[in-house]
Amino acid sequence: MISTVSGTVTALGNDHLVIEVGGVGLLVHVTPAALRNLHLGSQARLATSLVVREDSLTLFGFHDDDERMLFELLQSASGVGPKLAQAMLAVHSAGALRQAIVSDDFKTLELVSGIGRKGAQRICLELKDRISALGAIPTDVHKVGQGNIAWRSQVQSALLGLGFTPRDASEAIDSVIAELNEVQVSEFSISEVLRIALRSRDRA
Repeated sequence: MISTVSGTVTALGNDHLVIEVGGVGLLVHVTPAALRNLHLGSQARLATSLVVREDSLTLFGFHDDDERMLFELLQSASGVGPKLAQAMLAVHSAGALRQAIVSDDFKTLELVSGIGRKGAQRICLELKDRISALGAIPTDVHKVGQGNIAWRSQVQSALLGLGFTPRDASEAIDSVIAELNEVQVSEFSISEVLRIALRSRDRA
């Protein structure tokens, strides 16, 4: 198992990057949290999970070990594969997902494309006890930060990864700005801002 990779970022996408390790460029599918503050040429260290299939080897990267652990735990639920688990971590932070699962917050889980009410109920039923057994839910929500415009690119990347067109993603971000001023936005986590942006599609 490849548990971590460290190297130079040589390419960046909406939900992936290429990191050069020992002269080899590794394509890593990543969450918004893992992309935070990375840019071309920067040094990165990612917690990783290698998903092995008969016809492919896919490497997923995460902000920290906690995010990776939840990614792997989510896949133990019926109907949740690596792509859906990654999408869940694109919409919600690891802490927010744990809280939603242990509290049967189906609506929060349903904000993830591909999860309906039955799917949300199944995930909670199958994972609630396992998550509760791990102990306290970490407070890993990252605040946007007053005056920090980086949240826009992070939210846009997450929306594009969820199937939004660039135009729709920009309009969703505009709806956040219309609903919240910069001071208010600074009091929210990236995942909370993303939820507000996702609501704009429901209103459309």
